[in-house]
Amino acid sequence: MEQDYRIIISGGGTGGHIFPALSIADAIRAIQPNAQILFVGADNRMEMQRVPEAGYKIVGLPIAGFNRKNLLKNIKVLWLILKSQRMAKKIIKDFKPQVAVGVGGYASGPTLKVAASLDIPTLIQEQNSYAGVTNKILARKAKMICVAYDGMERFFPHEKLKMTGNPVRNTLLNRRTAREEALRTLGINPEGRCVLIVGGSLGARSMNESVLANIETIKANPDVHFIWQTGKIYYEEMLARINEAGKPENLTVTDFVSDMALALSAADLVVSRAGAGSISEFALLGKAVILVPSPNVSEDHQTKNAMALVDKQAAIHVADVKAKDELIQTAIATVKDYDKLKTLEQNILEMARPNAAQQIAQEVLMLADAYIEKETRRKNENVR
Repeated sequence: MEQDYRIIISGGGTGGHIFPALSIADAIRAIQPNAQILFVGADNRMEMQRVPEAGYKIVGLPIAGFNRKNLLKNIKVLWLILKSQRMAKKIIKDFKPQVAVGVGGYASGPTLKVAASLDIPTLIQEQNSYAGVTNKILARKAKMICVAYDGMERFFPHEKLKMTGNPVRNTLLNRRTAREEALRTLGINPEGRCVLIVGGSLGARSMNESVLANIETIKANPDVHFIWQTGKIYYEEMLARINEAGKPENLTVTDFVSDMALALSAADLVVSRAGAGSISEFALLGKAVILVPSPNVSEDHQTKNAMALVDKQAAIHVADVKAKDELIQTAIATVKDYDKLKTLEQNILEMARPNAAQQIAQEVLMLADAYIEKETRRKNENVR
């Protein structure tokens, strides 16, 4: 008889948390098609839309992050945390999961804390090379911590660690296209070189300003085509300013890259923030990358992510404050250096872990099996 698995996956807030969470859920369903999976997210965050679109049920908590600039506002945050913990307790008691998985994001804190207090095994999927405060606290009672970087025993008990890598969007792997075909589809001459600049769905001000400040440099290199994702909130401003400056023919401007698989297939070099999920995708695809870590993240973890690759000659690092002066010049010099590109591609590909989602899914199901066995023994002893 097939086991009735019930699994909670909690977290979100950004695509970097949501895409891995969905990949884990898909991998669990591939092994156990009848597994019941419930997502727990944060109200008014993007997971409340993306998760149902992927075919999974989600419930939201009224959780919010701490405000480091205005401490008085944290009075309300503390109240929301307590409310979220009460709601998480009811969710868990009603759903009766055998394991709870935390992928990072506001909702994972109260959900995993409550699950552990109810003696339900918890698994943390730590994406970054530098662990955040919440995960370090949750790790004390977690049964397993799946990581993507070496040296994570600095933050977590060594015996709980499992090197799995970060799960990535299945669409990127399933829809790879030959470089020349991808370039022709995008209307770009395949005989030149192509640089893809992405600052995330919302965009990155410093990266956008880097393009605007170097229009003449871009014009002077017509053999390099730039695909520039401005982000939705910057698009109208950037488009007006680039048109005023005189848009180069070798520059494609878009608010959002809807077909990222195609764009990555076309790109010889990617310029990106240093989110853990993005880095894992570049590794699986073997893409040469220049990383511009965001300075607006907790504990500067994106810089630490980037340097973990730079130390292995698997990426180039440009600091956010230097992007305006250095980024475009570095991109052009790199994309024209075939030997450098090949070295970057080979070294980042060696860091890839293509079966991350499947490995994590297997660990989740093993924890569930152990919990089911323990509960069965307890019930049998009570009957006696």
